[in-house]
Amino acid sequence: MRVVLQRVVRGRVLVEGCTVAEIGLGVVILLGIGPDDGEEQARYLVEKIANLRIFEDEQGKMNRSLQEVGGAAIVVSQFTLYADTRKGRRPSFTEAALPQVARPVVDRFVELLNTQGVPTQTGEFGEHMLVEIDNDGPVTIWLER
Repeated sequence: MRVVLQRVVRGRVLVEGCTVAEIGLGVVILLGIGPDDGEEQARYLVEKIANLRIFEDEQGKMNRSLQEVGGAAIVVSQFTLYADTRKGRRPSFTEAALPQVARPVVDRFVELLNTQGVPTQTGEFGEHMLVEIDNDGPVTIWLER
């Protein structure tokens, strides 16, 4: 499981010109699922994300978690995080989970994030999306399990 996490002051996902998810302060999570990913990987990364101290405290130091600041999340399924570009010029995505495997894992990831007290919205699985990210910092973190 791979995550690109971006701290945001605003995030939004549009499908065919319609907003399907929108948050203020929080994180946009681009989530890639591998073929062997499941509950264990999802639980680990959700706990890590909810408690990762990436928000500033009163002294301007990254000392507060998503939970502590009352932030929200948008999760966007992104199989392209498993792109293999070692050969040729066209990325291969054979290391990404098939949609029927990935979708339930993404759904479970979102469910677990909500149980951590993080209000979580999603893009639309398998759809072409426009993802707007107002990255704060910028803070962008790669997580993998």
